[in-house]
Amino acid sequence: MKGHVFLIGLGLIGGSIALALRSKHRITLSAYDISEKQLKLAEALGVIDLAEPSIQEGARKADLIIIATPVQQTRTILTELATCKLKPNAIITDVGSTKLEVMEMAQQVLPADQSFIGGHPMAGSHKSGVEAAQKHLFENAFYILTPTEATTDVQMQTLKRWLAATRATIVEMSAAEHDKIAGAISHFPHIVASALVQQVADLSKEHPIAMRMAAGGFRDITRIASSSPTMWRDVLLHNKDEMLAMLEEWKERMNDVQEMLKKSSGEELFSFFEEAKFFRDALPVRAKGAIPSFYDLYVDVPDYPGVISEVTRLLAEKGISLTNLRILETREDILGALRLSFRTESDRQKAEVLLEEASYPTYISG
Repeated sequence: MKGHVFLIGLGLIGGSIALALRSKHRITLSAYDISEKQLKLAEALGVIDLAEPSIQEGARKADLIIIATPVQQTRTILTELATCKLKPNAIITDVGSTKLEVMEMAQQVLPADQSFIGGHPMAGSHKSGVEAAQKHLFENAFYILTPTEATTDVQMQTLKRWLAATRATIVEMSAAEHDKIAGAISHFPHIVASALVQQVADLSKEHPIAMRMAAGGFRDITRIASSSPTMWRDVLLHNKDEMLAMLEEWKERMNDVQEMLKKSSGEELFSFFEEAKFFRDALPVRAKGAIPSFYDLYVDVPDYPGVISEVTRLLAEKGISLTNLRILETREDILGALRLSFRTESDRQKAEVLLEEASYPTYISG
C-alpha cells in the first residue's frame, strides 16, 4: 500500500509500528510528539520522514492516523482530532491496552464520518523510547482490533492491509471482550506480582536474609513487578470494573485454598496444583502473549577474570542482542553460571550454537 501515515506518539510501540510499516509499504510517515527530542531522534534514526508541528497539521494529510500514546492522553487526542478536517477515507486507530473507555470516547466525540477502529498490539519490551523500536517487535504476536458498529468491511480490511506489515496475528473482538481477557492475562498478573513482592518486602524488615533468598525463581515470577508504576496505575484505573471483579474471584480462590489447608486436605491441594499444571503445560510455547517473553540460556563458565566479557563479546560480534545477563554462581575453583536472556527463541538458538562451538557448555531450564 501507499499513502501518508501520521503517528501521534513516538515511544517503543509507535516507533516499532512505524518501522514495520516503512519496511513493507510505500509511504510518507510523519509524526507528532510532545517531546521535541524524541521527534529529532526519530528523524535521525530514520523511523519517520518528518516531524509535524501540530496534530492538526499531520492529521489533515493522513490516510492512516495511529495514536500511540497512553490511554489517558488518547482521550485528549481524540477530542482534538474531532476538530480536524480529515481526508474522507482516513482511518484512525490507537494502541491502548484498554479499549472500552477509548471506544466509548471515540463514539462520543468524533464526527460520524470519521472512522475509528481500536487497536492493541500485544507485545512489548523491557526497553522504552523510540531508540528501542524494532520492526519485528510484533511478529507472531496478537494484534487486537475492536471495530465499532459503524465500521465497514472496507475500512476493516484496509486497516488489516496496513497492519499486515507488523506480521502479527490480527484478531477482531469487542472492546468489552478485550478488556476482560487482557485483564485476566496481563493486567491482573501485575497486581499479583506486585503484591507478592510487597509481602516479601514486609517479611525482610524482620528477616533481612529474605531479600537475599528471594532471588532465582521468585525473581522470575515477579519480573513484571518492575514495570512502570505510572503506566500500570493508569491501566488498572481504565479497566477498573474488570479488576474489581477479578479481585473478588481471586479472594474466593484464596479462601478455597485456605480451607483446604485448614482441613489438611491433601487430595484437594493435589487437584488444585494438578489442574493448574495441566493448563499451564498446554499453553503455546513459541507464541507471543500479552506479557513480553524472555528466552533464557544458561552458560557454565570457568572462574577467571574476563570470562563474562568473552561471552558477551562473542554474542556482540554475531549481532546477537541480550536483554539481560545475570551471574548465578561464581565461587573459586568451580564453574560459574550465567543466565543470558534474549528477546526471541531464534536469538537464543543462535547463542546456544555459538557458545557451544566456543566450548562453553549451555543448557535450557525446564
